[in-house]
Amino acid sequence: MSNIEFKIISYLGRTPNFETEVKLRDKGDGKIFIEKWNAKDKAKPTDSQLNALETDATKLLNNAKADAKRRKEYLSWQDQMEMIYKDQKNGTTTYKDHCDKVRSDNPKE
Repeated sequence: MSNIEFKIISYLGRTPNFETEVKLRDKGDGKIFIEKWNAKDKAKPTDSQLNALETDATKLLNNAKADAKRRKEYLSWQDQMEMIYKDQKNGTTTYKDHCDKVRSDNPKE
């Protein structure tokens, strides 16, 4: 996702459907703009309204990157279930320790 998408998410307070509600376009110069606005809950934002959301959008973008890294590092659900089973059987905290490490290595803002 691009920063304009996160500005729109921040503006709306939710993630819109970027296929049907908010259509973005790049003219080829790398600058993305809103081509169509079909979100019913708020009027189409102005450029200045979106620019005012830069800080919030950057935070959302950084947290999305942390989430993506966490998903890769958590292991498969089968491996997680195995860790949980062994922890319960042996009285250990391997699963919790693993999750804590993944979270501390990939903090959110």
